[in-house]
Amino acid sequence: MLSRLSIRDIVLIDRLDIDFAEGLAVLTGETGAGKSILLDAFALALGARGDVTLVRQGVEQGQVIAAFDLPREHPARALLKANDISADDELILRRMQFGDGRTRAFINDQPVSVQVLRSLGALLVEIHGQHDDRALVDAATHRRLLDAFGTLEKDAAEVENLWEARRTAQEAADAHRAEVERAKREGEWLRHSVDELDKLAPQPSEETALADRRAMMMQAEKVSEDLREAFEVLGGANSTIPALSSSVRRLERRATQAPQLVEPVVKSLDVALTALEEARTHLETALRMADFDPQELERIEERLFALRAAARKFNVPVDELAALSKKYAADLLLIDAGEEQLKALDAAALAAQENYQKAALALSASRKKAVAKLDKAVNAELPPLKLERAEFSTEMTSDPAMAGPNGIDRVEFWVRTNPGTRPGPMMKVASGGELARFLLALKVVLADRGSAPTLVFDEIDTGVGGAVADAIGVRLARLAGGVQVLAVTHAPQVAARANRHYVISKDALEQGKRVATRVAEVAEERRREEIARMLAGAEITNEARAAAERLIKSGTG
Repeated sequence: MLSRLSIRDIVLIDRLDIDFAEGLAVLTGETGAGKSILLDAFALALGARGDVTLVRQGVEQGQVIAAFDLPREHPARALLKANDISADDELILRRMQFGDGRTRAFINDQPVSVQVLRSLGALLVEIHGQHDDRALVDAATHRRLLDAFGTLEKDAAEVENLWEARRTAQEAADAHRAEVERAKREGEWLRHSVDELDKLAPQPSEETALADRRAMMMQAEKVSEDLREAFEVLGGANSTIPALSSSVRRLERRATQAPQLVEPVVKSLDVALTALEEARTHLETALRMADFDPQELERIEERLFALRAAARKFNVPVDELAALSKKYAADLLLIDAGEEQLKALDAAALAAQENYQKAALALSASRKKAVAKLDKAVNAELPPLKLERAEFSTEMTSDPAMAGPNGIDRVEFWVRTNPGTRPGPMMKVASGGELARFLLALKVVLADRGSAPTLVFDEIDTGVGGAVADAIGVRLARLAGGVQVLAVTHAPQVAARANRHYVISKDALEQGKRVATRVAEVAEERRREEIARMLAGAEITNEARAAAERLIKSGTG
């Protein structure tokens, strides 16, 4: 519910703070005191369109803050979570209106878009009035309200889930069907290509390996003779390695006789022999690698030519031929085995469609029962509201061709204001005052089902009095038993039934150079005076005070 409203520099309001509580609160005051300004400011905090004319003259910006106490299970928390907004305690909506037309929106001091603020505001507050486009008269919401009245929200959610499952299953079947049809169209070419690639049998990275081997073989032809000559020097018949080895052994036997002369020579010769042996080993390895069959080079050349020709034919790099071969083989499997899989997917899509249709038809039948009960309940509320000749009806059209996530039903609230006239959509047929009373009757019947936690009624008692005004007051008070209700009213019968009463007035400031709107909660004695003013007008008589006292007692009795 709304716990506090703070307004700064909006039209005639320079500074205003109002605390609210549960139950029915009324706002009264003389015409022109600023009641509409107060509601416009509140609507701005809820995401209504900004307007530069809202900024008080002489200042650069205005601001409105609306604080709410939100139950843990309220749907608004899902919206907050989806937008990464923390709301453990109080929920605070803030809107700034600048003099250049810009606005800024905040939720719990986190900047948000106006769209997010508007979506959240719609979950928190409903504003109903005679000519207010914020009133809950959008036909798109009527189905939701009917489901709330009939406690069909779980059924409707199940239908929505089944619709999504049906859509997913159908998309899977359609996507597979498209793949099978594509493969069929390319079938002969695919079979020929698979045969060709199977014979070629390309391997990943094969081109690189073959090119490297070919380059090495071509270079080996140039250096092999030099390698053989070098090997002959080190390992052939004229090799000096055996003679050096024999010299080292003789010197080692003489080492004890002249160690200072022999040992350095032996060490140096050992190093030389080791290096020569290592060089001979490398030469042997190089000769083995350089020794190749000339036919192998020819085979490599032919293989590279075949691979590159295939790559040009299929318009892919050589290294992707292996993957392409697997893909074409899989496409052939789609032709051979895809039909069976398609049958299974089509069966799953058909089952999902049947599940959806069954649930949607059941929901539609339940909605029809709820329609009869809703129409009866709303029509029972109309006579006391001076709508005894009117008739409320829920126009429900069911057509499987209109199937969607919300089922197969289109729901719209219709009214007939007088016997013999043609019924039509409530927003189009009902006049301003009638529309407000129809909405009140509907909200009373719905109680706290499908309703925002705070309802605002803007002068719905205009043009009525006496018993009708009292009936409106009774219903507002009844409605306030389940949700918070704020009512801007001119009817003393409504004001007398309030739990809290606020008076809106204008104060002259700066020696009459400007005025400011003020709102004050009135205590019991002041409340009696305000209701007496509403009864008598400018001159409050003792009779008016006595009548006000009786209204207050009857309203609280």
